Amino acid sequence: MIEVDRLCKRFGPVSAVDGLSFTVRPGHVTGFLGPNGAGKTTTMRLILGLYTPTSGTSLVNGHRYRELVRPLHQVGALLDATAVHPGRTAHRHLLSIAQSNGIGRRRVTEVLQLTGLDTVARRRAGGFSLGMKQRLGIATALLGDPPVLIFDEPAGGLDAEGIQWIRQLFKTLAAEGRTVFVSSHLMSEMALTADRLIIIGRGRLLTDTPTEQFIESSTRADVLVRSPRAGDLAGLLTASGGGVVPDADGGLAVTGLDAPAIGDLAAEHGIAVHELVPRHASLEQAYLDITRDSVEYRAAHPEQGQEI
Repeated sequence: MIEVDRLCKRFGPVSAVDGLSFTVRPGHVTGFLGPNGAGKTTTMRLILGLYTPTSGTSLVNGHRYRELVRPLHQVGALLDATAVHPGRTAHRHLLSIAQSNGIGRRRVTEVLQLTGLDTVARRRAGGFSLGMKQRLGIATALLGDPPVLIFDEPAGGLDAEGIQWIRQLFKTLAAEGRTVFVSSHLMSEMALTADRLIIIGRGRLLTDTPTEQFIESSTRADVLVRSPRAGDLAGLLTASGGGVVPDADGGLAVTGLDAPAIGDLAAEHGIAVHELVPRHASLEQAYLDITRDSVEYRAAHPEQGQEI
């Protein structure tokens, strides 16, 4: 597993990581989320020994990364898909790394096939698209068949088929009992892929929770109601303890009452209901709610009709 304990990293006056503690356990895909500048990449680099912490510790399978012998057998990582020599072929790139960790040629062939790069293995990486470089980075991470895997924004540049493939890959790796730690800004993918979420803001832990529980705990759940007598129904709902807010196209967004209660109330007073839909918060909305005060780079929202 990955264990982070009171981890801090300062760059001059800036605290990139500030007293961060969490554990990433095997058998799950754990999503690592946070706004730009939250400290996600810095945390991953600290785990992998690429930065020295100001204080605190980060361990992989109970050891600091620098203590691991032939580390690719313990942990595989993809932090930067472009970190590959452009003059090397995909095969030569993987073979050189494999040889440095005592990994045979057969495994190089296996990961090239697994990532779909076997047909371009003799092409130079400088001519690869970003999506192909991502696949090469994933192949590198898998070389040592490690129990711990760390990926920083691995879906960047992948097409729809590639994103579907990587989603299934992560689930398969976790089902095998591996520890899979993935940072991403793609909320829709994290909702489909991650079993658990660790969310940070300004270098501090905001939440560490199962994905489903995090979404369900959002206050944005409501019921959408449409009726030709929306005004009359709104009054009845408010009198019954519901919160009512006008929604788009004349609908009502109702909180505090579930769909059956709303339907029964409307039927009791002879009010027709044309639509009655329970709505649950998305991961994106729940994420935006919890990170609202942690965003460092907030752009202005142009008003409709405003010239840009």
